[in-house]
Amino acid sequence: MGAGARQICVDLLTDAGVPVGGSEPHAIRVHDERLWARVIAQRQLGFGEAYMDGWWDCDRLDEMLARVISVDAANRIPLRPQIAWHALVSSVSNHQTKRRAVINAKRHYDIGNDLYERMLDKRMIYTCGYWQHSDDLDSAQEAKLDLVCRKLELQPGMRVLDIGCGWGGFLQFAAERYGIIGTGISPALQQVQRARERCAGLPVTIEPLEYRELQGTYDRVVSIGMLEAVGPKNLKLFFDTCDRVLAPDGMMLHHTIGATVSKQHSDPFFDRYIFPGGVLPSLAQFSRAAEPNWVIEDVHNFGPDYDRTLMQWNANIEARWHEIPQYDERFRRMWRFYILGSAGGFRARSLQLWQIVMRRKGRAPRYTAAR
Repeated sequence: MGAGARQICVDLLTDAGVPVGGSEPHAIRVHDERLWARVIAQRQLGFGEAYMDGWWDCDRLDEMLARVISVDAANRIPLRPQIAWHALVSSVSNHQTKRRAVINAKRHYDIGNDLYERMLDKRMIYTCGYWQHSDDLDSAQEAKLDLVCRKLELQPGMRVLDIGCGWGGFLQFAAERYGIIGTGISPALQQVQRARERCAGLPVTIEPLEYRELQGTYDRVVSIGMLEAVGPKNLKLFFDTCDRVLAPDGMMLHHTIGATVSKQHSDPFFDRYIFPGGVLPSLAQFSRAAEPNWVIEDVHNFGPDYDRTLMQWNANIEARWHEIPQYDERFRRMWRFYILGSAGGFRARSLQLWQIVMRRKGRAPRYTAAR
């Protein structure tokens, strides 16, 4: 199988414009010839794990993966039983039940604040920045937070719910700049602790809850980087929950990474190592779940800004790995593959970043979205 596997993979890489053993920055250098059989057997999971194990290297991982993704190389490899089984199981089972959602969130967000502190901006915003008028990560993230506030037409005294509030950066910003009263929820306890510290002294409450446990009434609902973890089987339930807690004349905004194809399962590498149970929604899945009660007032795609955000995150963490030696080299390579592979996905436009504003159907003043 080895020679045949190598030829299949090299042909795909050639189609993508990726040399094997060349001097170009996006060329790959193979250290273990078992790579080819592993890729044929496990597609992108095998490719990523082989990188983690040091079987191959590339100076510009982001650019190489953008090229590979652009030609849909993974899906051109014959489907093997292991990968087919993963897709089948994911399609028939719910990987985002209430119990599993809590476990999934903790596996990613509670790996250590020390890692995220070194990678992210000063507000620890772990979502796409808005670079239209920004030249650095801190200002790009503040511009994104302000964009969300303007799209939601926030006014002093409004009760704002942030579902999946992360480390509290949005609620801190909205309380300080727009005078809102905030409630944030996250099932990740390290996030909750840091969010409470960040928002101390502000009219903001942070609770260790999962969205299905929500109570109360809010003038605005926002989720920033949350829908990826909800799962397509639960989108309808998620919107029904928003409906239950949103005031009659309320408005909500959801900021999410999106896919161009509807799927019920995630990339197997990301499912195993990065976001267990996560599935990127398509616009079709989103709008279907919004029927029949919600009006989608605005859809704003600025996916290319995520490429720039991810590249800055990578530069930040690569410069500071020496400060957190408890993360071993295999973890470091896994994290690099995740961050730069994501940048490649946005560069190839197979990944999108949407902000979607929604209101209930019925008579309402005209909505004009901020930009």
